[in-house]
This record gives sequence, structure tokens and C-alpha cells, in this order.
Amino acid sequence: MGLSSLGIFHTVIGIAALVGAIIGFIRYGKINLDVFSGRVYFYATLVTSVTALGISKHGGFNPGHVFSIFIIILVSVAYFLYSKKQSSKRARYFENFLLSFSFFLSLVPTVNETFTRVPIGHPLAKDIKDPIIGQTLVVLFILFIAGSVFQYIKQKKINTKVVSLYTEE
Repeated sequence: MGLSSLGIFHTVIGIAALVGAIIGFIRYGKINLDVFSGRVYFYATLVTSVTALGISKHGGFNPGHVFSIFIIILVSVAYFLYSKKQSSKRARYFENFLLSFSFFLSLVPTVNETFTRVPIGHPLAKDIKDPIIGQTLVVLFILFIAGSVFQYIKQKKINTKVVSLYTEE
């Protein structure tokens, strides 16, 4: 597999981020920064994205580094909305979307790297142009769109419920 020490650390922390996100999606329908799984996703994603900047299989700055920088921006803005805009119902829509989009974007290099390395000796894909990678990313993109619509509808119900609680008093 040929991973450096930084690559191994990056991979382990990245797996923790993925697990945190998946637990959040299953339990709450979103990455929820109010709970442990959401905080694991947030911090592990930041560490994973920063460590990715020090990794380069092909040498030099590459599209994976751009993904990392963009993911750092997405989760940072989502955290800002979470922490500074608690009373804004509109901010919850953006927070949910940004965290989900960061998760989807983190899956792009994850799928590429995993499929070109695993199983060891006979990887699923020869390189990033292999059709299995493209097909997998299309399926993940469709799931991201469906999940975003689901989150929007769920957040709208939450926002409506909050408004009705205040109007009943």
C-alpha cells in the first residue's frame, strides 16, 4: 500500500470523520454539531484535510489539495453558522448543506485512493479514470442530492415546529 506515517495518521483520522458523519446521518439525518458524532466529524475532518496538504502521491500541489482547502472552508463556515447564528433558522439550512457537501467532497479522494489501493495486490481500479470510480461517484452524488433534499424538508419541519411553539405561548 505504501503509506507514509503521515498517510497512515491521515487515513485513521479520516475514517473517524467518516464514522462520525455516518452515525450522524443515521441518528439525526444530518451531521449534528450538537452531539459527539458531529464534533468528531468536524474536528477529524479538519485534521484530515490539513494532513492531506502534506501528502502527495504524484508530487506537488494537486486536485486533492484543492479539495482539502475547500473542505476546510466548508466545515469552518458551517461551524461559524452553528456557533454564531444559533437563532437563525435560515442558517440551519446552510449549515446542514455545507457539512453534507464537505462529506460528499471528502468521499471523492477517499473513493479514488481506496479503489486504486484495495484489495492489496489486485485493486478494484487501475487508476482514477477507471469506470468503477466514476460510477461510484455518480451514485454518491445522487445520494448526496437526495440526502440534501431530505435534510431541507426535515429542517423545514423543525423550523415550522419552533415557530409554532413560540406562537402558542
